[in-house]
Amino acid sequence: MSHQLADESVLQFPILIGDIGGTNARFAILIDSFAEPTHFPVVQTADFATIDEAIQSTILDRTSVQPRSAVLAVAGPVDGDEIELTNCPWVVRPHAMMKELGLVDVVVLNDFEAQALAVVALGEEHMEKIGPGEPDPNAGRVVLGPGTGLGVAGLIRACQRWIPVPGEGGHMDIGPRTARDHEIFAHIEPIEGRISGEQLLCGRGLVSVYRAVAKADGATPRFTTPAEITGAALEKSDRVAEEAVELFVTCLGRTAGDLALVFMSRGGVYLTGGIAQKIVPALQTGAFRAAFEDKAPHRELMRNMPVYVITHPLAAVAGLAAYARTPMRFGVETEGRRWKA
Repeated sequence: MSHQLADESVLQFPILIGDIGGTNARFAILIDSFAEPTHFPVVQTADFATIDEAIQSTILDRTSVQPRSAVLAVAGPVDGDEIELTNCPWVVRPHAMMKELGLVDVVVLNDFEAQALAVVALGEEHMEKIGPGEPDPNAGRVVLGPGTGLGVAGLIRACQRWIPVPGEGGHMDIGPRTARDHEIFAHIEPIEGRISGEQLLCGRGLVSVYRAVAKADGATPRFTTPAEITGAALEKSDRVAEEAVELFVTCLGRTAGDLALVFMSRGGVYLTGGIAQKIVPALQTGAFRAAFEDKAPHRELMRNMPVYVITHPLAAVAGLAAYARTPMRFGVETEGRRWKA
């Protein structure tokens, strides 16, 4: 790669890092390529009318450091000069941001690209292993995140760089396999004639599964939130909640296994987000790995693929910081997603 291209990819320090979701935004500042990110308190997006206001009052007003560049990850498609967030009224306007906040360079990525970057930025001390398998350090990887929705990204190694592959893998079809599955799936409402992974494998999806299990048994649902359902299941205090979480874990294993085959992810499959972190005991029971490996004729291949839960609370920020330090290490396409003053 030419020196000119290398120079163009470099970002000026200090760099503002931002992981902006529908509910929370997490920010940090990277002083130089050797420093650890300086983190700031988590911002509730509802507390500020605009992202610029949030950055000014929660970061710039509290530090003497003036960022020159910004690398932001947003939960929503990056398209054009006004980037709307999926579950939040904030709009990212890079030109206005540069003018108001004194920045000269702004890069905006997809939130699951940031999660994919985190997979190579974090060490195993920030991961909980689920079952057998050892990673091939240079092989493809998959990131899967059941949260507000179901985020999916691939990560492939090519031309000595890590290349994140974002997409809409959370919207693949998912269906019943066992007789019991058929009883439960009959009570999950399709959208336009089909059931996608995201209808089950997210917070509201877990609630849907729980209600479907209750209906299949003629039981009255007691809980209304994902936290109540997972809590009761892990405490073994409610049979319907237990079965709902077991089916959730099984379907997550099936979907993770499908994606592992698509990306041939001998480098590992990585589960991210709060739901995965909260249900680690349920993921360790064996149902997840059984479903993950049940991919005849490739059972042996699947058995050797490791699966991890990322336990770092600021994984996306760590991924963005790794990219900001050394953009040349990653094959991130910034055309149409980078603005310079």
